[in-house]
Amino acid sequence: MDINKKFVTSINCIDGRTQEPIIKYLKSEYNADYIDMITEAGPNKILAEYTDTSIVESIKSRVEVSTGKHLSKIISIVGHYDCGGNPADELTQKEQIKSSVNNVQAWNEAVTVIGLWVDDTWTVNRVI
Repeated sequence: MDINKKFVTSINCIDGRTQEPIIKYLKSEYNADYIDMITEAGPNKILAEYTDTSIVESIKSRVEVSTGKHLSKIISIVGHYDCGGNPADELTQKEQIKSSVNNVQAWNEAVTVIGLWVDDTWTVNRVI
């Protein structure tokens, strides 16, 4: 691995409409070379509710590869407009993002966990 390259991790929805806006945002905001994309349908709901332990553990193990092997120090959790996996309204999803950030931050205090919302124009907005 090229140690001069910077990785950032994103726990994002599987929805392809969110991929490019998130990649562009994280590369720009964090001067990242690569984004390790961990996808699930409605990950902000999954990580906020924390009840489906098999999916939570799967996400956690993939995050550990990104932070361990690629030395990622930033993890984003994404929610978005018109989500098929999490059809909740924007306010509810943003609250889920905040809960998810707290839950994921507990996995590794050495990283920074942020929340991102992709709106109906596919613009990325920082939640927390």
